[in-house]
Amino acid sequence: MRDGFRQRELWLSLGWQDIKQRYRRSVLGPFWITIATGVQATAMGVLYATLLGQPLREYLPYVTVGLIIWNVISASILEGSDVFIANEGLIKQLPSALSVHIYRLVWRQLLFFAHNLVIYALLLVGFGVWENLSWSSLLAIPAIGLIFLNSMWVSMLFGIFATRYRDIAPILGSMTLMLFVLTPVMWTTKTLEDQIGGASDRARLVEIIPTFHYLEIVRAPLLGEPQELRHWVIVGTITVIGWIGAVLAMKQYRARVPYWV
Repeated sequence: MRDGFRQRELWLSLGWQDIKQRYRRSVLGPFWITIATGVQATAMGVLYATLLGQPLREYLPYVTVGLIIWNVISASILEGSDVFIANEGLIKQLPSALSVHIYRLVWRQLLFFAHNLVIYALLLVGFGVWENLSWSSLLAIPAIGLIFLNSMWVSMLFGIFATRYRDIAPILGSMTLMLFVLTPVMWTTKTLEDQIGGASDRARLVEIIPTFHYLEIVRAPLLGEPQELRHWVIVGTITVIGWIGAVLAMKQYRARVPYWV
């Protein structure tokens, strides 16, 4: 990991080139990322606000911020499982640390996230989200850092085992879709509690979904909502355990990855 970080000029350049290559010869370039996310969030927000009977002024920012964060989470799982397979040529030909490809992927995701923050800036003004913000909203900064710190170990761990066992990638694809449905990206826990009345204990089953806690540590401060300490504790615990597993996997199998790809 240290050797890969020292080669930051390489992965910074490769990550930026990935975005330029994807949108080359287009007029708006990387801002198509922002437009695509904005259109998707608007369409889904308006639809679900109507179906669930929620005020659009509150519900659309909730859905949009959740979708921006979810894009990072899903990309970490899906692209992370393919990170070494997709870079087969570079791994076999370029004398660099294996972690370079992890840094490249996370850097690219960070650039995507930065482009999508333009949408959040529009929400601050257009929907009056700024009125709810306070000094506690600055906790969004370490929360975002935690998201990308987790993105690294997820890409590292899943990338190694998905390279060795090619059935893992399709399984992760199905699992990610299931998590999207179970995680309150498009719906709120408050709405669920209201719908099932007194059975609020059943509504708390969402607590067993780990991605729920990742969403909450970022979305709550960005929207100026109250924050719960338990979300930070759970995310912190998963981060430590995940990094231990990723480091052990990298130490044990990094020399075999070039042969597996």
